[in-house]
Amino acid sequence: MNKGKIIIISSPSGAGKTTICKRILKLKRNIKLSISYTTRPKRVGERNGIDYHFVSQKKFNYLKKKNYFIESAKVFGYYYGSPYGRVSKIITNNEHILFDIDWQGATKLRKKFNKTDIIDFFILPPNKKELKNRLIKRARENKLEIKKRLSLAVKEIKHLNEYKYLIINDKINLTINNIIKIIKHEEFISSLNKDLRFWKKF
Repeated sequence: MNKGKIIIISSPSGAGKTTICKRILKLKRNIKLSISYTTRPKRVGERNGIDYHFVSQKKFNYLKKKNYFIESAKVFGYYYGSPYGRVSKIITNNEHILFDIDWQGATKLRKKFNKTDIIDFFILPPNKKELKNRLIKRARENKLEIKKRLSLAVKEIKHLNEYKYLIINDKINLTINNIIKIIKHEEFISSLNKDLRFWKKF
């Protein structure tokens, strides 16, 4: 049976990860989003059950204790977790599942799946100055929060060598096109390997 891929997209805050994920989901219909559970407050425009499942800390702890999550992590003071059930259902249906997660979650997924099942990307801004400008434009963060996120970004970037693909997000359309090309290439390789396995058994 054909199985879908685990697609991971990580980046420091402000590098454009969320926008990239949303665009990819619209352009590639065989990719579905892993909708995380989170304890953080809902932001303007976000929809419960579509962008995230927003839950209390008590509910999150209960689900984690029940091994409901395939991976979970604490990010900027809030908890995030990806549910097992949706992942299994999607990949066994020969569709890909997209994880919009940080390096901690990516590390945990690599321990649970074969290397050949994963396509992982680390998104970088053109430079540190541009990253700071993007955080300021988001307008949610005060100066202290921006400083904190920049400090954490430096720590996250130290993990970029753990990812197969590194993408510099200078022009958003080019970034998305490059990611989709890579995914299509990985799909082709998987199909080719399947054919080769068939002939080896012949």
